[in-house]
Amino acid sequence: MKILVTGGAGFIGRHLAANLAQLGAEIVVLDSLEAQIHGPNADFPAELAALRACKCVYGDVCDRETVSKQLADVDAVVHLAAETGTAQSMYEILRYERANVQGTATVLDVVANERPKRLRKLVVASSRAVYGEGKYRCAAHGIVYPRSRSAQAMRAGRFEPECPQCAAAVSVLPTSEDAPFAPCSFYGLTKQVQEQMTMMLGPTAELSVIALRYQNVYGPGQSLSNPYTGLLAVFANHVRQGKPLNVFEDGMESRDFVHVGDVIAATSACLAGDVHGVHALNVGSGAATPVAEVARLVRNYFKSGVPIEITGTFRIGDIRHNVADISRAKALIGYRPKWNFADGLQTFLRWADDQGTVDSAFEKSLVELKQRGLLGQS
Repeated sequence: MKILVTGGAGFIGRHLAANLAQLGAEIVVLDSLEAQIHGPNADFPAELAALRACKCVYGDVCDRETVSKQLADVDAVVHLAAETGTAQSMYEILRYERANVQGTATVLDVVANERPKRLRKLVVASSRAVYGEGKYRCAAHGIVYPRSRSAQAMRAGRFEPECPQCAAAVSVLPTSEDAPFAPCSFYGLTKQVQEQMTMMLGPTAELSVIALRYQNVYGPGQSLSNPYTGLLAVFANHVRQGKPLNVFEDGMESRDFVHVGDVIAATSACLAGDVHGVHALNVGSGAATPVAEVARLVRNYFKSGVPIEITGTFRIGDIRHNVADISRAKALIGYRPKWNFADGLQTFLRWADDQGTVDSAFEKSLVELKQRGLLGQS
């Protein structure tokens, strides 16, 4: 099987490409080595370049000629190439539209017009961001899907979502794939468009299409220098530099952290010959962890005394809670996450400690958000 992995030099892509190559597949990695993700003067990861079964191609997924050449003789595509910062997407709108929507459109345009003879499957990296706040329960109205939280409410310290019908308090539920699209950020919107584009083309091009709605992916190899792609990297950098851990809102916001090993297992399973049709699947752990607890775990790992400061700061476009219903992935591809967060976090922090301290430009990112009215204070 020959597989094209776009964005294959990135965090998820490099793990996936190596795993598939070790399983006997022939891999083509297409990546533009974006500086924000890979750093200046980046090259392809040494572990990929050393694999005989893996060919690394430098190129832009928005370049039709490049995409056409790489699609000509592959059996499947795993489309990971994307910009991934929720907060940054709220002002780098053209950049996110180009990478996420135009990049996907380029791949699909080649498929629709050139009909690569061997291509039978497309797996696209979507995101839980397509749900916005996701699924909750109201005592009076049952299952509800709250609207995005307003800046006015958060300035008043009201961080929890409210029932869209009666404005009462609601309790979070695992969000299933039948939840309506309601993204809170331009990033989430681009992921929604990616999904709908690929699923629209799939049946007419005789392709099986699986959109994987990744939750908060973490693990060894995650970018430590990109301030927009993970609070774990920010916390790890700050603790090792002796800086306070600044926690947004009241610290009780929560995320479904899924280890990259589980993400690779789920993505690889979608490429199996007995997985057909058009599907959207959540890929998460099925459990939520409060951000304040994450800060404590990171600090404890490094045996540090840095303070954890609950700041009341909030970002426009952020959601409050996140926990995935993973029953559909279990049924379709046999997905069973193996990593709990406490154990998985250890693998990330051990790896991060070996990398030395890194300047993630986190403070600079907050200045950019504040300048654009996207950072508030309760």
